Amino acid sequence: MFTGLIEEKGTVTAVEDLGDSVRLTVRGPLVVSDAQHGDSIAVSGVCLTVMEQDTDSFAADVMKESLDKTSLGDLRVGDEVNLERATRAGARLGGHIVQGHVDGTGRILDRTPSEHWEVVRIAVPVDLAKYLVDKGSVTVDGTSLTVVEVVDADEPWFSVSLIPTTLAETTLGTKGPGDRVNLEVDILAKYVERLLGARAEGATA
Repeated sequence: MFTGLIEEKGTVTAVEDLGDSVRLTVRGPLVVSDAQHGDSIAVSGVCLTVMEQDTDSFAADVMKESLDKTSLGDLRVGDEVNLERATRAGARLGGHIVQGHVDGTGRILDRTPSEHWEVVRIAVPVDLAKYLVDKGSVTVDGTSLTVVEVVDADEPWFSVSLIPTTLAETTLGTKGPGDRVNLEVDILAKYVERLLGARAEGATA
């Protein structure tokens, strides 16, 4: 489990095509400082397993399912990614509960700068829009953010406000219109939907 608080920006140093998967090598001195084989590290919101590591880098395999449903397949050598180690039991939950299981991708529509923050609008797939609520939580490229506004339409979108720390310390500071981002909706919303659906089916039966 993660909390959506990015620990550092890493840099992709190698992308090895394995046919039905890809092995990514990422430089991230902080997140590998105590990493061991089999540990989980979220790479731009995708939970990956450390297969190899040295003093400042780690390698992880990205399966076809992840390549199909996330933006990791777009990565090239030199690209930056957001990195977060799995949270420890008993640690402060500074963001929200993040599984590292990306639900789909969105696209940045536009950015509106202000004196101390930026408002970013992101197009969201129709099937994910229902899980978003004003002032609720969403994970964008692994970053825990608060939803400012949700607009349901033929092409739904939502907006978030990025504070200076987020702009400086995550890749969201340099993403532009048209760029894909990984989205993970709040797991609590999906559990509520499942439970209510089961209850409705039971009442019908």
